Amino acid sequence: MSHQITRPSGAVSTTNACKLCTPLGACLAFKGVERAVPFIHGSQGCSTYIRRYLIGHFREPMDISCSNFSEEAAIFGGTETFCNGLANVIAQYRPSLIGIATTCLAETIGEDLPLLLARAHDQLGPDAPPLIAVSSPSYAGTHADGYHRAVRRIVEGLAVAGPRARHLNLFPGMFSPADLRYLHDLLTTFGLSGCVLPDYSDTLDGPTWDRYHELPPGGTPLSAIAASGSATASIGLALAPSAKDDAGAYLAERFDVPYHRLGAPVGISATDALLEVLSTVAQRPVPERLRAQRGRLIDSYVDAHKFCNGRRAVLYGDEDHVVALARFLAEIGIRPVVCASGAASGLLRTALADLDLDSSTVMDDSDFSEIETAARAQSAELVIGHSKGYALARALAVPLVRVGLPVSDRIGGARIRSLGYDGTQDLFDRIVNAIIEREQAANPVGYMTY
Repeated sequence: MSHQITRPSGAVSTTNACKLCTPLGACLAFKGVERAVPFIHGSQGCSTYIRRYLIGHFREPMDISCSNFSEEAAIFGGTETFCNGLANVIAQYRPSLIGIATTCLAETIGEDLPLLLARAHDQLGPDAPPLIAVSSPSYAGTHADGYHRAVRRIVEGLAVAGPRARHLNLFPGMFSPADLRYLHDLLTTFGLSGCVLPDYSDTLDGPTWDRYHELPPGGTPLSAIAASGSATASIGLALAPSAKDDAGAYLAERFDVPYHRLGAPVGISATDALLEVLSTVAQRPVPERLRAQRGRLIDSYVDAHKFCNGRRAVLYGDEDHVVALARFLAEIGIRPVVCASGAASGLLRTALADLDLDSSTVMDDSDFSEIETAARAQSAELVIGHSKGYALARALAVPLVRVGLPVSDRIGGARIRSLGYDGTQDLFDRIVNAIIEREQAANPVGYMTY
């Protein structure tokens, strides 16, 4: 039976948090809308922090506008800086949309966001682009919460009713640009058109430019978001968002768009579930090309089973990533002995209850100090997660397989694949090779595989 480790009674400190700030996730979502500009209502340091993490992961330019709170604004309110900042963004970028995320400072002093938006509309006039605002203080969530909350607010602000049309809404989690491109290819394979929201596969992983673009090409068109209210169906690839932050749930309630809520398609079972839904919506069988990928993946499971069976792994990161990875590891015989997240929704305990993880430690609202303590107690042999866990892996002297956000200490974070049969194959090979490499390094006479 799984059990949960919590901080000692009365403990208030966090050592190396296993999460990032809430407005970071909101800015990432806004960056996935065509010609949108993320705008932080708070201090300049917050926008710098967000830019630092996202640039380090994606290796692409990342503009984050900011209202730049001064001491006066922090005391008397930031209405003037808010409106002036929006006017400057419109003049410089001519955006299609401005996505506004609040910070801890703005929320703590009690900024009235609806009032701010009303005053901004009065000042900017009728020709201003849509202003989509999300409340995102970091003391009330994680970057995943900010991401999903922003996607919901975008849909609430732009989706309209219309005759039911043959297109699909697809709401991914915080996946890599490479995985977002895979989702586009998957829709094409089934003959489906659709709205993938957000889509930063080009805005944060584009080609080299022959001229500078103030706003990178790509992103989900506003017209596609508007049409999401008339879609055939919606598919959500994240389990973490609450009902009030779930874009698919909103479209189901407001426009009666059928909603299929799935987890991230990592591993055979999860990918099977997604393809079954796509096959039903498209009214066509799963293409042979995808069946062949599935067969090759199963064959690789058989080939490498002897290296995986019984290994003990630590998983950490966003709740959806941890749930998807734990289910995948159960397929290949690796025991997820620690499953940890900085979030505190309780999703890990409910979503992993059926995996019969007898010796697992399920840790909500955790930091890396607690994760290390649990990992040592469980004699972990492998760590899987983003770059913030490097110190943990080094302290345990075990390999770190990088996946998730941020991957800032290696090149290629934007190109890491984990979705679908092919993405699972990439992830599986990296995990198995990390295990083999550790065995080779520890064996004084070398280590060969046959």
